[in-house]
Amino acid sequence: MKKPVVAIVGRPNVGKSTLFNRIVGRRMAIVDNTPGVTRDRNYSDASWGEKDFSLIDTGGFEPVKGEGLIHQIKEQTELAIEESDVIIFLVDGAEGLTQSDREIARILRRSAKKVILAVNKIDDIKKDYRAWEFHELGFNNMVNTSAEHNIGIGNLMDLVAGYLPGFKGEEFADDMIKVAVIGRPNVGKSSLINKLLGRERLLVSEIPGTTRDSIDTFVNIDNRKYLFIDTAGIRKKARISLRLEKYSVIMAHKSLERCNIAILLLDVNDGVTEQDAKIADYTSKAGRGCIIAVNKWDTIKKDNATAGLFVHTIREKLKFMSYAPILFMSAKTGQRVRDIFPLIDKVFSEYSKRIPTNRLNKIFQEITESRPPPSFKGKTIKFYYIAQVTARPPTFKVIVNHPEGVQPSYERYIHNKLRDYFSFEGAPLKIFFREREGR
Repeated sequence: MKKPVVAIVGRPNVGKSTLFNRIVGRRMAIVDNTPGVTRDRNYSDASWGEKDFSLIDTGGFEPVKGEGLIHQIKEQTELAIEESDVIIFLVDGAEGLTQSDREIARILRRSAKKVILAVNKIDDIKKDYRAWEFHELGFNNMVNTSAEHNIGIGNLMDLVAGYLPGFKGEEFADDMIKVAVIGRPNVGKSSLINKLLGRERLLVSEIPGTTRDSIDTFVNIDNRKYLFIDTAGIRKKARISLRLEKYSVIMAHKSLERCNIAILLLDVNDGVTEQDAKIADYTSKAGRGCIIAVNKWDTIKKDNATAGLFVHTIREKLKFMSYAPILFMSAKTGQRVRDIFPLIDKVFSEYSKRIPTNRLNKIFQEITESRPPPSFKGKTIKFYYIAQVTARPPTFKVIVNHPEGVQPSYERYIHNKLRDYFSFEGAPLKIFFREREGR
């Protein structure tokens, strides 16, 4: 079953991002060091008690004043309803009830979702009277809160957790490759999926998916099993005029929870946009294998240098994903679409690769001896051994005398040298530095 989703909705400036940060437990909205990616975080995994869930902060999708404020709040709210299991409707107790609050309440009452009304900015028990007028909105569950001062958050989250179903990861055959096609709206996701699945009547069966309103599509080609995730949901959303483009990040995040390999689709006419970089960043951090597919290659004028220039642009703007292979294609004409399945197989093989410990340590010794690490506070950094602790993605543990002394530049050096020796094309690598036990 899928991880349940909780959305925070409400008009601008009621404190949605503050509440989001409070629930998540850290300032997700502003902190990240990956180059080339905007730092606002609108989606995060969270937990309360024994319940795990994903949290959406719609504050990242605020409408702009003067551009049909009410209409855009309505669109934002309806999209949150579609994505979520439980909704926190946040209002401003200091400012009082507004017409925008009434409009959002009307939309929420029509939905079948569980809604909890949180009256924010009630930071003093003497101000509880400010919440009385919000009873007019007609919700049974109402909690007074102050996200800024951490008042009432426990009561709010106890209510939320009470409505959340349990969650456990999905189980599939170990040899089945789970693939998600992700990207911004209108880059051609549904066209690519239709071409992949309908080109030679490859569709074997459709099985009910665990994601809401989706049908996961099972394909068997030359005795290789593939599961394309949430294809119905992708097709459905492709028909929606999504001016709130940032929701593509949420859709990608949901698909990434369930896949092994992500095909990140770019539009050659747009280059690499900020949203593309965000989705790529989520893919890397989720530890999923990745193929970058540049779509609509048939729509541009090109010469012998065009592809090379575009590769350079991708590598420059997505430096953290230099390991992902790049394919130029056209979902409309079918150009190079046939190359995707062999590429999926190759990346999945690299994503699942395990290196024998003896060979790994022999190579690691060569890597560290050819370029020893800088000293740490006058002390020599000593590496004792390396072990691959898991695959999918390949994950390594390095035992070292001073883990905190391994500089980021040296960690990147190790990453790059491991790829030089073992490739891992399309797969992110994770390396953890640990002290010897009993030191």
